[in-house]
Amino acid sequence: MVRTTWNPLGELDALRREVERAFEDFGATGALWNRPFSRVAFLPQLPGRGYPLLNLNEDADNLYVDVLAPGLDPESIDVSVVRDVLRISGEKAAINAGIKPEAYHRTERGAGRFSRTITLPAQIESEKVTAAYENGVMRLTLPKHEQAKPKQISVSVN
Repeated sequence: MVRTTWNPLGELDALRREVERAFEDFGATGALWNRPFSRVAFLPQLPGRGYPLLNLNEDADNLYVDVLAPGLDPESIDVSVVRDVLRISGEKAAINAGIKPEAYHRTERGAGRFSRTITLPAQIESEKVTAAYENGVMRLTLPKHEQAKPKQISVSVN
């Protein structure tokens, strides 16, 4: 007689693999999103996908956001922070705006309005946020709120 036991974690893992396979066909890791233009933010009638691209990292006191923004006028970028939500928006001007659309053989560089909102991993002091723009990269320094900073707790031995 063969005795089998129910393994709920094994069944959950099998379900996870099935869902991942489904998303490989139609989702963020699948062929649809691996197309060259899938990350372009300014496709007609489609929302911007992850534009502008950014990196987010932190140390004990600050969060740092490096925003890839080549060709953007720093004056056209709006940055706002409310508690733990960062919003970056603006407008990318068209290059060679005087050229008629029918004269283009290929146009891959988008232009237009964009907006990106991300949830930060900690609350920050919004009045102390600084931004610097250099060589097409905007660097945001977001000081963490005192309650979000790690605290060293000493352990006493009795």
